[in-house]
Amino acid sequence: MSWTDERVELLKKLWADGLSASQIAGELGGITRNAVIGKVHRLGLSGRAKSPSSTAPRPRKARSSSHMMRVPRSSMRGNTALAYDFDMEPEPELIEKLIPVEQRRTLLELTEATCRWPVGDPGSVEFFFCGGETGGSGPYCSHHARVAYQPPSDRRRDKRPFRG
Repeated sequence: MSWTDERVELLKKLWADGLSASQIAGELGGITRNAVIGKVHRLGLSGRAKSPSSTAPRPRKARSSSHMMRVPRSSMRGNTALAYDFDMEPEPELIEKLIPVEQRRTLLELTEATCRWPVGDPGSVEFFFCGGETGGSGPYCSHHARVAYQPPSDRRRDKRPFRG
């Protein structure tokens, strides 16, 4: 149906009375809620009658004080030395011992034979890739391949609820 003068006047009245776009669409018939919203916008209608409940702000629900407990990833997936958690930075000397400086690579230094495991924050100047030997079997050295690729049985075991 098209917007006749009578329908536009009824739209204006219903809008001023505070009806929702869905309610107006139902009253007019043969028109969608979005069509009502578009017409209201094109007509520049604003000042709506406020319903008594909408003038008073609603009280907010209180949040519970209990938060989810964060468990470091290293404890979830076995004791991997380079497991990265957003709350805990790996110890610099630990990385220093595991990945020697001469082994580390930048993105431009990576090859098919070097480990492409990222270490650190990519936005940081200290960011680097492991650079260890891959052995040609994939993108990671043997240590990082064990971290990245877990057997399906290990993944299922990690998802089971803890029964202490």
